[in-house]
Amino acid sequence: MTPEQALLNAIRLKLSEMGILNWRNNTGALRDREGRLIKYGLCVGSSDIIGITPQGRFIAIEVKLPGKKLTKDQQKFLRAIEINGGIAGVCHSVEEAEWLVLK
Repeated sequence: MTPEQALLNAIRLKLSEMGILNWRNNTGALRDREGRLIKYGLCVGSSDIIGITPQGRFIAIEVKLPGKKLTKDQQKFLRAIEINGGIAGVCHSVEEAEWLVLK
């Protein structure tokens, strides 16, 4: 397991302990046996963790190790969630994720 995967799992566990329903959102593309490109995940730039608070607010958390930057698509996705009343942000630690959903 990579350090980023370990952090993502720790954040997901904390969110669950807080009563927040959450999912890992893998994104990417693979070719099937016929060579067709199959895309998966919500959309380009969508966050690593997607969730819903007990109050019904949508959550999007992009997990990054310290020093890693968001892509332009990730920035656009997080901004779209915020504009539409959701909770969105980049988190480098479990504490940042907890702070994000409680602010």
